[in-house]
Amino acid sequence: MSPHKTASPAGSCHQDDLQLPSVSLLARPATLTHSISSESSYNPSPRSASVSSLDDMPIMNRPLRPGVYVPTVAFFKNNEDLNPDAIGKHAVRLAKAGVAAIATQGSNGEAVHLTHQERQQVTRITRKALNDEGFDSLPVIVGCGSQSTRETIELCQDALASGGDYALVLPPSYYKPSHKPDTIVGFFRDVANASPIPIIIYNYPAAVAGIDLSSDVISELSKHPNIVGCKLTCGNTGKLTRIAAATNAATPADAGSSFMCMGGSADFTLQTLIVGGSGVICGIGNVAPKACVKIVDLFAAGKLAEAKKLQAVVARGDWAAISGGIVGTKSALDTYFGYGGIARRPLPRVTKSEAIKFASDFKEIVELEKSLS
Repeated sequence: MSPHKTASPAGSCHQDDLQLPSVSLLARPATLTHSISSESSYNPSPRSASVSSLDDMPIMNRPLRPGVYVPTVAFFKNNEDLNPDAIGKHAVRLAKAGVAAIATQGSNGEAVHLTHQERQQVTRITRKALNDEGFDSLPVIVGCGSQSTRETIELCQDALASGGDYALVLPPSYYKPSHKPDTIVGFFRDVANASPIPIIIYNYPAAVAGIDLSSDVISELSKHPNIVGCKLTCGNTGKLTRIAAATNAATPADAGSSFMCMGGSADFTLQTLIVGGSGVICGIGNVAPKACVKIVDLFAAGKLAEAKKLQAVVARGDWAAISGGIVGTKSALDTYFGYGGIARRPLPRVTKSEAIKFASDFKEIVELEKSLS
């Protein structure tokens, strides 16, 4: 889940979707390793942050698998410093619930409110907490979007140095009026060529001045060996269907090409799976990870009627999270699980009356969550 009140309706057509330029811009390297590709057309000097900062956390091959990925909330103390204990505790709670991956530095993780150093710290704390509790094989995806190609690549390098396995990347949008038809495709090509970790394309028009990548663009970019998935918070299930088919995306029943075609919200988890998608990356998973995972399990078991009933409850809970935003999600975590805390300013503090409303809005899905073993 990411707030998508203004996102494109599911299954709708988009005349203004970003289409492929007439000439292919993908210069795919023959092989990619965990180093900057010598064939990249864009090779900035590596930053001082390096893999050596994780000497006590050896790099592992952590393959992505279909299922539920949760973009974690960033937790703060009352003075707005990071709260390492809550960050680690929360990551472990999600892992125990059966999620297939965890994402840091997403929209729910307030990445835009963090310094580079804090972003690394959150990812490092998350990775260490998972390792310490025996979840060392659980992948960590790191939000690495930025407005310049250079900084995006630097964030990918930081992600690896902090224990991240994959990078979730938004298209740049600040200078949208100056973009040429090949700007965004070239951006993803350059980042994928230079990144030391694989890339997941993040399509979230509401967060990037309305830039909406078409199924043609994402399907073509999926051919790059260092682009391994997409997250579609546009809510367009028609687009998701086309991409899943074009890429032979992984599903709970079939590994396919191993490309992960992910819905961007839990309110269309079942729809995503039915049309051949791989799962969802959903913010409501911060509150109800077991409920989200249960939908995938029921679908995989062929129990569609049960999955449909559960999907309705999760969709209502997801709307509570979408409507309440990050502050609502944190308030619900505080009320029902004893931790959550504040969001960084300028996001507002929750009033007592708002906390009561949020508790009511999330009540149904929390009751479902607590009923699941």
